[in-house]
Amino acid sequence: MDELKELVTFIATSLVDDPDKVDVQTVDEDRAVVVELSVAPNDLGKVIGKDGRTARAIRTLLSAASARLNKRAVLEILD
Repeated sequence: MDELKELVTFIATSLVDDPDKVDVQTVDEDRAVVVELSVAPNDLGKVIGKDGRTARAIRTLLSAASARLNKRAVLEILD
């Protein structure tokens, strides 16, 4: 699950103005891995994007990467 955490961390730190505030945690559940992303309040809009397009793109990349690991991954963006 470290690969998924590193992927989301890389993408998020590339998008935000304050990369030091990016925090990514993974939680193993029964059938899926939950990847929790939290960023600075000012950068939340950059991670979500217009109409949620950026968040949707991150979720697409995350699901493609998790499919290679035979797992299911869910991205949660925390306030």
